[in-house]
Amino acid sequence: MTTVSNGVNVQALLDAREVLKNAPEAAQFVWRATSKWQHGVHSTSTVKEFYGLGEERAHRTEAVFDADHPEVFAAEDNGITPIEYLLVGLAACLTAGVASVAQNRGIQLRSVEATLEGKHDIRGILGVDPDVRNGFTDIKVTFTIDADASKADIEALVAQSQKRSAVFDALTNPTNVTVEVA
Repeated sequence: MTTVSNGVNVQALLDAREVLKNAPEAAQFVWRATSKWQHGVHSTSTVKEFYGLGEERAHRTEAVFDADHPEVFAAEDNGITPIEYLLVGLAACLTAGVASVAQNRGIQLRSVEATLEGKHDIRGILGVDPDVRNGFTDIKVTFTIDADASKADIEALVAQSQKRSAVFDALTNPTNVTVEVA
């Protein structure tokens, strides 16, 4: 039997799943991001601390993300748009899921690429037409996967990744969002 190595420690994930069955309070995580306005529509967001497994934690390094708008919106284009970050999050979550599911199913991956396209009618955010929503109207995800598996098995990997994706769930199901001023 060939050993599959996609770089995912599936045993640790399976062990965590078993532990959390009996300790649901430990499964309650709080992810955090802080955004600071720079100039115009440019902001810089940072991600470092989070809460999980019953205590405050931190990533090894702080991640910094610049968001702006392109010059066609009379902006300085110091980073990708906030809505593009949504595509990045979905792509990363689904791709990580494919790797995890493949490892668990004993499928060796050679390459995985996700290409995402989000259709967005900007008349909504500009206030041109109140009947046009502000966000994406449609997102298309296309995977190109080279693996030691049949097309049906690869499609099943993607389906399971989609089923377990936190970002896919947040995008396709209502999520309570509270906005307040301190």
